[in-house]
Order: sequence, then C-alpha cells, then structure tokens
Amino acid sequence: MGTIKISDVSKKYGDYFALDNITLNIEENKIYGLLGRNGAGKTTLLNIINNRIFLDKGTIFIDDKSLHDDKSCLGKIYFMEEQDLYPQSMKVKELFNWTKEFYSNFNMKYALELSKKFELNINKKIKELSTGYSSICKIINTMASGAEILMFDEPVLGLDANHRELFYKELMENYIENPKTIILSTHIIEEVSQLIERVIIINDGKLIKDESVEDLLAGCYNVSGLNKNIDDYIQNKHCISVDEMANFKSAVIIGEIGDLEKNEQKKLDLEVSNVELQKLFIYLTNNGGIK
Repeated sequence: MGTIKISDVSKKYGDYFALDNITLNIEENKIYGLLGRNGAGKTTLLNIINNRIFLDKGTIFIDDKSLHDDKSCLGKIYFMEEQDLYPQSMKVKELFNWTKEFYSNFNMKYALELSKKFELNINKKIKELSTGYSSICKIINTMASGAEILMFDEPVLGLDANHRELFYKELMENYIENPKTIILSTHIIEEVSQLIERVIIINDGKLIKDESVEDLLAGCYNVSGLNKNIDDYIQNKHCISVDEMANFKSAVIIGEIGDLEKNEQKKLDLEVSNVELQKLFIYLTNNGGIK
C-alpha cells in the first residue's frame, strides 16, 4: 500500500505552533510535492510522521495502523533527511550493507548501478563526501531501500544541474517501474512541477492547499499584452500579480476563462498562457490562500 492518514495534528513550541491542526490523506502510489517557505512546518511534519518528533495532538495512521500503537509501520517508510545522520567513519558501500539490515527489500544491485550513474565512489567514507555527493549518497540509499513510502527533504542540496536532472529522471523511472508513494519537500519548485501529481502547501504551520497540480493550475491563467490593454482587462478581475517590462505587461488572474473573457482577450489582442506553479506558490504563501 503506502497510505498516510494525518488527522488534526498539532505541534507547539512555547506559544508558537509549528503545526496547527493539520489534516491530510496521503494516497498510495502518487508523487506529492510538500511546499512551503522556510519555517513553514514541512520538516516538522515529516519528522512527526517518522516519529522523530512527538506530536502534541492528533493521530497518524500508516496503512490503517496507528503510529502511536504500532511503531512497526515505520518500516514502510524511508526518510531522506536534510541533516546527515549516518556514521561518518562508515564507507558508502558499508552504509548500503548497513541499510539492508533494516530494510530487507534493499536493492544492492540498483544501489550500485545508481552509484555508477552518479559517479559516487562507494569506497569513500561518509565524512569525505562533499555536500553534493553526501546528498547523492542519501538519494541512492533512499531509492534503493525498497520502502513503500519514500520521503525526501531538500534532496538536491548541493547538486549541480546535471545531477539534479539525473535524480528527477531516475526517480520517475523508479516510480513507473515500481509504483510507490513519494513525498518531495523542496524549494526548487520549477524543477519538480512536472514531476509531482499533488501539491501540499503549508504556510505558518497551517495547511492552505492539498490539491492535484492540474486542478490547482486550472483555476488561474496568465495574460500578456500592451500595458494599457492589460490595465483595461484586469479591471474587476481577481488579479494576483502584474509584471511589467517596457511597454508590455503580464498578469496572473484567478478564475476560469469563459466566452466573455475570450472575446475580451481577442479584442485587446492578449496572449493567454498557463501559470507556473512557483508563481502561484509565491502568491499563496504571501497571502494565505486564494480568497
């Protein structure tokens, strides 16, 4: 399977809510994007799901088993953390063997294949790896784990463009060949927007969006054209951002395009295009949601 049910989960530090009544249903065999600004509560949520931090209120079920009552369900999850918690004196190949002790479905052949593709020296000690190769080592360990649920917290930290592209390619191939539940927590939204199926957006500890990427982006559009024409068009519309360059402007509009909008766009000679997920994310996290 690979489902996670989160109900009314809260975590408080003093008077500050790191998470405030979060309720989510993570479905099996889907790729989720967990998005939010720094300090929004993303890592706190991942840590709570993995029992690294105790929640103050609420319940978590993994494949219908209560995390509070049955810790064995954590064996279904492999969590790639941003922090490097592996024994630093251990060699990479020793780390793979060590992981296999805890995850019986760990695929050693696959781990070695990925190591070659990423040019990771498996004879190096963990402490000898650069930031980028430390991330690569953790990525490979996660992808080869054989777990039903893979969680990645800032997985491409320190990776160059070539290695980031290789990671996304290998992750998608892994997902297609062996469907599983994947949660990607990242700040590089534009790179994962074509990869993720559903988006979870947390802002100031609160859940503001849990929706398919397709549905979220279908509720808005971008128009561009001459300054005056854009100014005329956006009157009485829910415009969330305007960018200007020389005599041209582009604007993001919340709403659907009906016949009236189409006629107006044609009359004003406006070009219509899809909105980038990152641009919508910036608006949502600055304004707390689409009103």
